[in-house]
Amino acid sequence: MSLKSFKPTTPSNRYKVLPAFDEITKSTPEKSLLQPLRKSGGRNNNGRITTRHIGGGHKKHYRLVDFRRARRDAATVLGIEYDPNRTCRIALVQYEDGTKSYILAPVGLTVGMKVQAGDTVAPKVGNAMPLKNVPLGTAIHNIEVRPGSGGKIARSAGQQAILSNRDGEYALVKMPSGEVRKFRVDCYCTIGQVGNTQHMNESSGKAGRTRWMGIRPTVRGMCMNPVDHPNGGGEGKSKSGGGRQHLKSPWGHVKGQKTRRLRKPSDAFIVQRRKNK
Repeated sequence: MSLKSFKPTTPSNRYKVLPAFDEITKSTPEKSLLQPLRKSGGRNNNGRITTRHIGGGHKKHYRLVDFRRARRDAATVLGIEYDPNRTCRIALVQYEDGTKSYILAPVGLTVGMKVQAGDTVAPKVGNAMPLKNVPLGTAIHNIEVRPGSGGKIARSAGQQAILSNRDGEYALVKMPSGEVRKFRVDCYCTIGQVGNTQHMNESSGKAGRTRWMGIRPTVRGMCMNPVDHPNGGGEGKSKSGGGRQHLKSPWGHVKGQKTRRLRKPSDAFIVQRRKNK
């Protein structure tokens, strides 16, 4: 996967860095694996905005990606496609009975390769297998939190986790964040690193492309009025807001404060916290 830059003939081209899409082999999606994707505009069932900065954007369908990998027969990769709903690419595979499915496309997966899920499959790129059979030190992605629930961990572009050790009925996995966490050895995962590894180096180059993605502008609270934000108001560029106030969100969360619950049940599975950044 490579990136392409542009000659600065316009202000938007000066800093624009976009993917070259050279790994894409199929431009039209499989119609049987599409679902309508309706927009919410960040509003709940009462019409109130619950998530800000959402609205507009290009129309798109949702691709039904198989995160569970429940089938145990081999499948052939028919093509690598672009998915507007996620940062990585997806691969269209066809099983022996003709059934088609989408899976996440890892690095090194090409058209014509065979992929399979099961307890006795080889640990090669694209194959899904339980953690108890994965060789130690292998890069994995699409990891299940509970056996049979479908992959939840390490699914975005360039992500990978490392199986570091096994201890009884638990496997120790080093997460992409650096955290070491325990998973049941019966949880399935997929071998390899998620593709589109250069996604983090992309630059849209202009605000319009961000609007195409359905992201609306973000206004600083300091620029608002006191009725709209705790940091609003004041004469000129004021950091006081008409009276000394702590920097916090409209819902009272102090910036810089940890938002994770102090006693979360899943803390028991954390062996080592992620690195302090």
